[in-house]
Amino acid sequence: MIRSARWPGALGLALALTATLPACGADDPQKVELKVGDKAPAFDLRTDADKTWEAAEHYGKKWVVVYFYPGDFTPGCTAQAKMFKEQMNKLSDLGVEVVGVSGDSVKTHDLFKKAQMLNFTLLADESGTVAKKFGVPFGPGAAVKTKIDGEVVEIKRAGTAARWTFVVGKDGKIAYMNVKVDPVTDAKKIIEFVTAADKK
Repeated sequence: MIRSARWPGALGLALALTATLPACGADDPQKVELKVGDKAPAFDLRTDADKTWEAAEHYGKKWVVVYFYPGDFTPGCTAQAKMFKEQMNKLSDLGVEVVGVSGDSVKTHDLFKKAQMLNFTLLADESGTVAKKFGVPFGPGAAVKTKIDGEVVEIKRAGTAARWTFVVGKDGKIAYMNVKVDPVTDAKKIIEFVTAADKK
């Protein structure tokens, strides 16, 4: 994958998409079923900047949004990421940190973050290990075609996570979870939840 320090805004245009959504995995005897009030899973993953992000260093200090999504450069995931970017000032004011997790590689995350000028961290969960810790369905990989520097490029990801969102409270426990996420309203719903929770 070619890296570049500059990426025009048109990079986020998805031209074609081939995706296989994961099954629910209800028959998997090792499937994790988290619920509100459970301790949030500990994990560490590589970021879009190829650094290690360790949950233990973030849990307990602020609200932490861990949102799983199918893949970079896909229409719904791009819309979801843009909404988090647009709402980041409000989220930050509420003491909320956001991390997006998918089966894309560090390099693909780097491309996607620069293309959309995102102001939060993306984590590479290529094996689906962290998705499974949260009970998130994780299936086969897929490919998406997008335009980079005027050329159509096919980007492949190792696996595909379902679109689930979690909010970890300041006590390190799952405070909120949504397994039927609307990518356009996800960020606003989290703002509403945290605002209400802080008033209690």
